[in-house]
This record gives sequence, C-alpha cells and structure tokens, in this order.
Amino acid sequence: MKIAFLFPGQGSQYVGMAKEFYENFDESREVFEAANAALGFDLAQLCTQGPVEKLNLTENTQPAILAASIAILRPLERRGVTAVVAAGHSLGEYTAITCAGGLAFKDAVALVQKRGRYMQEAVPEGAGLMAAILGMERQDVEKTCLDASKNGIVAPANYNSPGQIVIAGEKKAVEAAMELAKTRGAKKVVPLAVSVPSHCAMMQKAGDRLAKELETVTLSDLAIPIVNNADAQYVQKASDLRPSLIKQISAPLFWEDSIKRMTADGVDTFIEVGPGRVLSGLVKRIAKDAKILNVEDQKSMNDTLHAIGIS
Repeated sequence: MKIAFLFPGQGSQYVGMAKEFYENFDESREVFEAANAALGFDLAQLCTQGPVEKLNLTENTQPAILAASIAILRPLERRGVTAVVAAGHSLGEYTAITCAGGLAFKDAVALVQKRGRYMQEAVPEGAGLMAAILGMERQDVEKTCLDASKNGIVAPANYNSPGQIVIAGEKKAVEAAMELAKTRGAKKVVPLAVSVPSHCAMMQKAGDRLAKELETVTLSDLAIPIVNNADAQYVQKASDLRPSLIKQISAPLFWEDSIKRMTADGVDTFIEVGPGRVLSGLVKRIAKDAKILNVEDQKSMNDTLHAIGIS
C-alpha cells in the first residue's frame, strides 16, 4: 500500500471543524495553542464555534483550514500512519509542506494569513469572478477563454478533474467565457461564490507581496516529496519551494495532473486530511481504482485506520 496525504483548500471550511480533535487529543490542542500564539487571536474558538461570517473572511479562512488540517493530522501520525508523498489544493499546498517538515507550523499559519490578506487586497471587491465549467474538454475550455479574453483577463485556474475546470479573471471577461462555454457544449456553467479570482494573472500583485514574506521564513528540505500545484511535479528541496509557492498564486492549478502523476508512480491509497471531502470527490473522478479515505472527525479517523489495517 502506497499512501498519499491530501490537504484541502479554501471552501472546505465549516464551523466545528477539528472540534473533536481539539477536545480529545493533546497533540491537536497544542496545534491550536501554537496558532493562537502566532496569530494573536483565538483561532481554535473561530474554528470550533465561529461565527461563520468571520471564519469565511479569506485572511481567517486560510490559517483556520491549515491549523485544522494539521490538528487532524497529528493523531494520525501518532498512530503510525505515514505517507510516501503529499499534495494540497491551493492553500492546502502550504499544509502539505508543513506536514512534510518544510515549514515550521507557526510560520506557516502566519504566512497563509498574510497570503489571504494579500489575495483579498489584490483585486477590488466585485472586479473578479471564478466559474466552474463542467463537461468540456481541456483544450475547448482553453480556446473559449482565449476567445473571451478580448474582454479582459480570463484563463483556466483549476484543472480539477476530467470535465471540471474552473476559470478565473476579470468579471466581464469571465462572464463572456461562461456564455461562450454554454454555446460550445458545456453541460453546466456555475459561477463560484468566492471574493477572490485566484490562480490567474490578477493575483500577480499578491504574488509579489508573498515573495517578500517568503524571504523572511526558513524553508527546509522535505521529509517526503510533495506534488506541486503549479507544475504537477515532485518538489522536495527547500530551494524549490519558494519559487513554486510564488508561481502557484497566479498560475493554473494542475490537480488532475497531480493525482495522475502519483497513481502512475504507484500510489494506490489517498487520505484526505482536513475538513470536508471535496478532494475525495475529485480523486474518485481521476483515479477510479484508488482507495479513497478521509479524516475529519473521530469516526472517519477510526474508519480510515481500520481500512489501512491499523486499529
């Protein structure tokens, strides 16, 4: 059995995430205590009790998901669950790097808070848009974005799974691409309820600010490799992490390609560690023969331990 850990990104958050871990495991509580100290406010309370409006602010959501995911990971690790590789979806890439020892947790949680703030500040409210295009081939979505780009910035942002590609950019251009996609055979076109058009050229300013922050933190070689979002390539050396993370924020995210790379190299079991099951759903469409597990509460942890033969 070759296991990969997967870590969710923004959109997976909910009030009550990691609550059972915080209440029942010392190692999980220590994660939240470290987060509270690094951020200067009670992140544990925000994750476990809300309010949801505050949790959904990008600069809070990002550290909240990272901290919840690491708090869920620690009891798994204590029970001897190990992976040969890790990957994370967008923000989740920072969690994957933290899991693999590339970033100290206190640095990671503070860094993603700033990442969230810089992303929010890069684009005026209402100027950007993201939309999911369902049931279209990759090259057709790319051509549709190219044809709509006379209206402004629009490009594929997330290659999530076969037949599910998210596009992002300036509102007018994305709306034009959505209309074109409908006429070109898309099964469904869904505007996303996000305030930031991530993984497109509109995030360049955020990337420049993030680059300066990344100069101030220590990055270490990884204990296990990650497959990165920006290239769907293995990254393990500390010197490769910084450019990968800077590129990631304004470049498309190759999730489908990342999962295929891991399965081609023998990964047969994926464990989504953190709130929600978004990534599990995507993996089901990409790697139909893989075993797909998730851990977000005690029941799912016990089920996962049983499924991989650790009781």
